[in-house]
Amino acid sequence: MRWRAILLLSLAANLVLAAGWLWTGRNDSRRMTRQGIVPEAAAGTVKTNFLVRRQFFTWQEVESDDYPTYIKNLRDIGCPEQTIRDIIIADVNALYARRRATEVITPDQHWWRVEPDPTMSQNATEKARELELERSELLVRLLGANWESGDLVSLPRPTRPGVVLDGPVLGNMPNEVKQAVEAISVRSTDRMNAYIEEQRKAGKAADPAELAKLRQQTRTELAAVMSPLQLEEFLLRYSQNASTLRAQLKDLKYFNATPEEFRALFRATDAFDLQLSTLANATDGSSAATRLAIEQQRAAAIKNALGPERFEQFRAMQDPAYRDAYAAAQRAGTPESVAAIYEINLAAQQEQARIRGQTNLTAEQLAIELKKAELEQLKANAQAVGQEVPPEPQPPPPPEPKKVHVLKSGETLNFLAQLYGVNPSDLRAANPNIDFNKLKGGEQVSIPIKLLPVVPVPVTP
Repeated sequence: MRWRAILLLSLAANLVLAAGWLWTGRNDSRRMTRQGIVPEAAAGTVKTNFLVRRQFFTWQEVESDDYPTYIKNLRDIGCPEQTIRDIIIADVNALYARRRATEVITPDQHWWRVEPDPTMSQNATEKARELELERSELLVRLLGANWESGDLVSLPRPTRPGVVLDGPVLGNMPNEVKQAVEAISVRSTDRMNAYIEEQRKAGKAADPAELAKLRQQTRTELAAVMSPLQLEEFLLRYSQNASTLRAQLKDLKYFNATPEEFRALFRATDAFDLQLSTLANATDGSSAATRLAIEQQRAAAIKNALGPERFEQFRAMQDPAYRDAYAAAQRAGTPESVAAIYEINLAAQQEQARIRGQTNLTAEQLAIELKKAELEQLKANAQAVGQEVPPEPQPPPPPEPKKVHVLKSGETLNFLAQLYGVNPSDLRAANPNIDFNKLKGGEQVSIPIKLLPVVPVPVTP
């Protein structure tokens, strides 16, 4: 039995040794795997001596305010050259787009002007050209002289022009807002054109009320993406109501609204104009009464926006006669005389109407009377501006009396010259339609009276 005990003891020891060997082998295998060495018994046939690990980085680590550093960082992470080119061009384009939007002062930004300022247009063109030159030179320094030929596809080429979103308000809007506004503007134009084309095909004119609804739809969409200040700036520049207001002020000519006055006028009239546009074709009595009430409210709003004095000027400028009086007072350097000139001109118009109403005057008498009234008006206006009264116009010289000689058979040019004591050349000049080489009896010859002698010399033919 003793040998059995020794055998069992030996077997147990071998089992312990085998278990220890197996446990040690598994640990070695795990260590070799973390180090990148795969045991031959592992599944698959690929063997490697290293393990590729993911490199973690943030875009902030690559970006830089310095373009050369930015390009170097892109190359360090293995970015392809064409991709680097696209990134840099897009970034530079965006940079200069922002600068154009905020640094170039265009006539559109002065929405209160009734006519563009040519000097501003020229300055805007020169500034835009300067920025474009800077952009091109920067890209040449960063990407080489052939940067543009290698990027013809990436350069922006819009298929249709959009609204210009520049200036201190619209130019500083985020890019996503600008894109949304441009998209709304495009949709609005498409809707408007589609409706107008539909009406044209049907042989109808566009309904102003329907156009007003389409414009209101555009405003609602814009209000969803723009702040109130941005929306007002956009409407001041591009809305139909603002365009109509500019045309009205242009007709007034000398009112010269300031930016603050234009904004106040737009705010005062915009809502009323929207209401009036919806009643454009309404002819029933109720609509007519509503329209009259809105127009009265609109006039009161304008007066409140401008103040009593400027409103009176605004109202007076609606009259062409007042605009003429204002221009005359400005030319004379006496702007305070405009009221007096206006009253004189009104009185002159009434007098001219009275004269034209006299049916017993001949055409010549009518012209004379109107000329007298015009002279009186000129005298009164000269006195109103402190100028000397123009002298009385000299009456036209009376027509020279005519002497006509009826030719008898056999009379000649020399005979007539001797008869009346005039030069034959003077006779020819006074009668360009007579051939003195072929005179006939009965022809009438004009004799220049001023050349006649006091006592004619009798001459026989």
